[in-house]
Amino acid sequence: MNQKLKPTLGTFHLWGIAVGLVISGEYFGWSYGWGVAGTLGFLVTTLIIATMYTCFIFSFTELTTAIPHAGGPFAYSRKAFGDTGGFIAGIATLIEFVFAPPAIAMAIGAYLNVQYPDLNPKYAAVAAYFIFMSLNIVGVQIAATFELVVTILAVIELLVFVGVVQPSFSFSNFVLNGWAGQAHFSLDSVSGIFAAIPFAIWFFLAIEGAAMAAEEAKDPKKTIPRAYISGIFTLVSLALMVMIFAGGVGDWSKLSNINDPLPQAMRAVVGHNSAWMHMLVWIGLFGLVASFHGIILGYSRQIYALGRAGFLPQGLAKLSRFHTPYRAIIAGGIVGIIAIFSDNIIQIQGMTLTAAIVTMACFGALLMYIMSMLSLFKLRKSAPELERSFLAPGYPIIPAIALVIATICFLSMFYFNFTIGKIFIGFLVVSYIYFLMTKRQRAMSEEAQLTDKGIDIA
Repeated sequence: MNQKLKPTLGTFHLWGIAVGLVISGEYFGWSYGWGVAGTLGFLVTTLIIATMYTCFIFSFTELTTAIPHAGGPFAYSRKAFGDTGGFIAGIATLIEFVFAPPAIAMAIGAYLNVQYPDLNPKYAAVAAYFIFMSLNIVGVQIAATFELVVTILAVIELLVFVGVVQPSFSFSNFVLNGWAGQAHFSLDSVSGIFAAIPFAIWFFLAIEGAAMAAEEAKDPKKTIPRAYISGIFTLVSLALMVMIFAGGVGDWSKLSNINDPLPQAMRAVVGHNSAWMHMLVWIGLFGLVASFHGIILGYSRQIYALGRAGFLPQGLAKLSRFHTPYRAIIAGGIVGIIAIFSDNIIQIQGMTLTAAIVTMACFGALLMYIMSMLSLFKLRKSAPELERSFLAPGYPIIPAIALVIATICFLSMFYFNFTIGKIFIGFLVVSYIYFLMTKRQRAMSEEAQLTDKGIDIA
């Protein structure tokens, strides 16, 4: 059976996926960073993380164009460091992409609950899973076109939000007690800056997921760099605008631990019954939908690639008649729905479930970023024959900056989120035991791929 994905996506589709994967981070999740760092402390954190992501994307693009594989970081690390390296990057990416969707689904439920107070947010979140898993199963081009449309609408809505609240913006509101709830910088401010790392990452988390559509991209060596570079500049600009203007319309502390900071910020400006308010709730859903839908595409391709290579059960690599990995889509959805209904069972470090899930996803992302940058350095030496149509600018300094910041962030997150960090390590250990038990499965999978000339071996 041919397990190859079809190349149908152009530059705009890939930009829509790259930005759409992330753009919900501009709508919710980030404001939890205000709760631990204050507005000014979190601004510092965000600028550091934005620097990391910009350096990372310029470096990561070299890997994506040289090895256009649905496994993304899994494929790069496997080529650089063998099966063990591929396992570490693949499982880290899987944790990132499987844990992010339930947080976004719950935010969709929270936004709808603003409009319909009697609607249970959890039921709305589950309904979102069913709708967008189905859309992803129907076909990647339809899914990517939908993603592009809702991403454009989401970007426009963020610009509308800034325009509506701008007349009420006051910089004095934004800076008031902006250092972890204090008026002046102190040691607590430093602690808050590091504690806020996962919520600044949420502004940009999953942009790398566009790499998992590389096998479905037309002329990936040209389209992917264009999509990635324009995408990171789009996201950095939006993140800074949204955070600053939302924090300057009133008491920012009231927005610091909720799932719908933008509607609440606008409510403070225009009132609950304003047409602007209703528009933000409805059109604002497009931002959440864009990310939710896009990350389903991302996690399904990661599960598919790991299954195809024998790192997960090979049945997960089965394609539907629409040439989409339907079993991988469903498997990730089941995990997400279980997470949605776990908040009454699992309490971690006093966090809300959304904050805990965001933190877990960030652990996976940072480990994957570290492995990707190490792979870049390794492959420059061990695989000089790779066709690199895009070279990381400023090599080795730019990728080194991304690697150093990602490593510091990873270690800092363990210090401030030790319980979640232990759970993350637990996932890795359990997965590694499975990895050790399935060596024969991987060998059989590689042998099967060698007999299928339509499949490239990572």
